[in-house]
Amino acid sequence: MGPYPDLFDECRVVRVGGELDLITAPGFARALQEGRSGTGRLFLIVDLSAVTFVDGSVLDPLCAAWEDCRKRHGWVRLVHTLPGAVLLLRAGGLLDRFPRYASAQDAWQGIPADRAETARPA
Repeated sequence: MGPYPDLFDECRVVRVGGELDLITAPGFARALQEGRSGTGRLFLIVDLSAVTFVDGSVLDPLCAAWEDCRKRHGWVRLVHTLPGAVLLLRAGGLLDRFPRYASAQDAWQGIPADRAETARPA
């Protein structure tokens, strides 16, 4: 995890990479907390595209971020490509809360990956 969040228009982007598991979850939770610092409406993109492994220890920090952003009239959107992330979100009953976005730009524009793939020319 790097010195994030980045500013992306009016949105904050938290980018993480490597393995997200019980050992790295506290750093992930800290990065999400830092990404939500300040007051006012908050849009947060969590970019997991560089993550190589993810387990259930990320669900609590993600849900906490989602709840905080919703209270502030914003949202949290996830960028990921790892099949394990989809399985984890499905097992946690969170696919509706966290649909997959292919890029930070798509997340900012609200274009989920399944819609973006069918909308782009081949």
